[in-house]
Amino acid sequence: MQLILHTGGHYTEEDRLLKSLQSNHDLLTQAGTHTPSPSTYRGLFRDTLNAMHKSSAADGARDVLLDAVMGESDADRVIFSDANFFRTPATAVVEGMLYPAAPVRMMRMAQLFPDDELQIFMGIRNPATLLPVLYDVAADKSPTQFWGDKDPLDVRWSDTLGLLRDSAPEINITVWCNEDAPLIWGHIMRDMAGLPATTPLKGEFDLLETIMRPEGMKRFTSYLAAHPEITAAQHQRVIAAFLDKYAIDDALEEELDMPDWTEELVEDMTEVYDEDLARIQEIPGVRVILP
Repeated sequence: MQLILHTGGHYTEEDRLLKSLQSNHDLLTQAGTHTPSPSTYRGLFRDTLNAMHKSSAADGARDVLLDAVMGESDADRVIFSDANFFRTPATAVVEGMLYPAAPVRMMRMAQLFPDDELQIFMGIRNPATLLPVLYDVAADKSPTQFWGDKDPLDVRWSDTLGLLRDSAPEINITVWCNEDAPLIWGHIMRDMAGLPATTPLKGEFDLLETIMRPEGMKRFTSYLAAHPEITAAQHQRVIAAFLDKYAIDDALEEELDMPDWTEELVEDMTEVYDEDLARIQEIPGVRVILP
């Protein structure tokens, strides 16, 4: 089977993405894709992966897990979504590393499903805006535990993704920047569901509606209805054009509450984030969805 693991990250519209996908239940079912309720698997996966810290998974664990989530479905592609696949927000940053538990967790997933095709889908976010949120909920805010010997400019997604690929090279990874999500929401949904790029989906503009004024959304949907022949690339350019004119004021701005956080530091971290994205695109087995 194809097992699609949507692993967050935290605070990147993860629940909204799942809801958008589930709004297409009938279409996805016809395409052989199952989107089970998170209540059927999140606890099971958590308990199983935690138990594998002490011993290997029991024989038949894979079948037990899938039987619990598949129900009457005969799909050959299943989407699991859980921002806590790599542990909770409280331990998302340890000694300046984003999701240090991720490599071992995915190595165990590969052991649990040795004959299935696993894929990771994950939204990443500028550490300049993410770290203050994770620091606020961290289990241990002490400098030695949260930052280690690093400073904010040392925190890079490429470090985590590189270790993930090293620990479970059989699992391909697809990532996108959460900042770009309104422009590529439908693209992300179709890739996760294994659908052709031209497939229309309910909810593919769910995120766009949160940052565009109603007048703009009305004009945008009317434009799409009048131009059904436009390509995916043209689609994104149209979205960008309408956002330029109809974006909700301050919708994309965020309040950052972090000790000693300065505008200059945020700008420097954003520049490092941009450079890191280029580095991520060079990691074998990692694909980046761009606008």
